[in-house]
Amino acid sequence: MVVSYLSLGSNMGNRKALVDEAVKQLGLCEGISVKAQSAYYETAPWGGVEQEPFLNIALAVETSLSPHELLDECQRIELLLHRERIIRWGPRTIDVDILTYGEEQVSDERLEIPHPRMFERAFVLVPLQDIIDSDLCYGHSIKDALLGITDQEIQRL
Repeated sequence: MVVSYLSLGSNMGNRKALVDEAVKQLGLCEGISVKAQSAYYETAPWGGVEQEPFLNIALAVETSLSPHELLDECQRIELLLHRERIIRWGPRTIDVDILTYGEEQVSDERLEIPHPRMFERAFVLVPLQDIIDSDLCYGHSIKDALLGITDQEIQRL
């Protein structure tokens, strides 16, 4: 089993219900066990697209799935919850991103681990801090990365 950290977010409809349903669906997947969940955070949208605030959490899961099988399950859940990929960084019912997969690194046309922009996003790092065992992640200090992020609004709910 490998520990993987995921980031979940929603800014359409009943955000909390959608995030909670995604967590439930992940827990129902064979080969995935949800081990820890962060607090809920309301965050300003990132990426320059005008839209509603997001509700974000981080999850720690143990999985026997490969990184690509885990991605397939995350995308299956996104489709189940009516995720549409229309505008990059635009509004979405649910977003389930793989942040880490043990200490493995993956880089191909479908998947990049660690998540390529995780150290630039408070909405990823703040919830992740709630549940991760160490400040260091792939050789980066989460606390130091957060010190460099001063332009992103985030509020614990």
